[in-house]
Amino acid sequence: MNRKILVIFSSIVMLLPLSGFYLNGTLTNLIKLEYINSDNVLSDINSSIKNGDLIFQTSVSSQSKAIQLATKSKYSHCGIIYQNGKDFYVFEAIQPVKLTLLSTWINRGKDGKYVIKRLKNGDKLLTPPVISKMKNVGERFKGKNYDLTFEWSDDKIYCSELIWKIYKEATGLEIGRLQKLKDFDLTNPVVKTKMRERYGNNIPLNEPVISPEAVFNSNLLITVKSNE
Repeated sequence: MNRKILVIFSSIVMLLPLSGFYLNGTLTNLIKLEYINSDNVLSDINSSIKNGDLIFQTSVSSQSKAIQLATKSKYSHCGIIYQNGKDFYVFEAIQPVKLTLLSTWINRGKDGKYVIKRLKNGDKLLTPPVISKMKNVGERFKGKNYDLTFEWSDDKIYCSELIWKIYKEATGLEIGRLQKLKDFDLTNPVVKTKMRERYGNNIPLNEPVISPEAVFNSNLLITVKSNE
């Protein structure tokens, strides 16, 4: 057993008499965190992925539920995986757009669950020069603010928009079908509340949008790793 996991479980055994054999949510989450960070698990993940892979998760942010309901998808956040030395990172649009260590990114999602996808012909298309171009395109967005109103401009940017625009410019491919805001299900009370919070009474229904769900379901991608 991994040493970190052994230590945490030994601590649990010591706590059982005091807890009445009840593990609260905090302790359970700590176990999950240690498991995800174990060397064996990370080694298994790293051996399965490549530069340019896409990773999806269910975010625990305040807007995640609204995105899931509006897009009919469990996934509400995504990013591009890049390798730097021996470590893998996720290039993502949060606040601000940045690189995040892969293990940190996974831990931040709901229950540490994720799905990793790749271009069907990625070995041929995602050559070192193309990956370099993707990174250069991404540098233009690095440090920019997260786009809370999902506008199709480059002033601010959201997660699936970041992926779509990098792939489009670097490879010419459109990963996912563009839609308009009005194409989504905006009828749920949770969605309505979030829309009023962001737009007031002026909802831009004709604004082009690319959702995590549209990227996830692109027929250009295959699944290479999942712990769902």
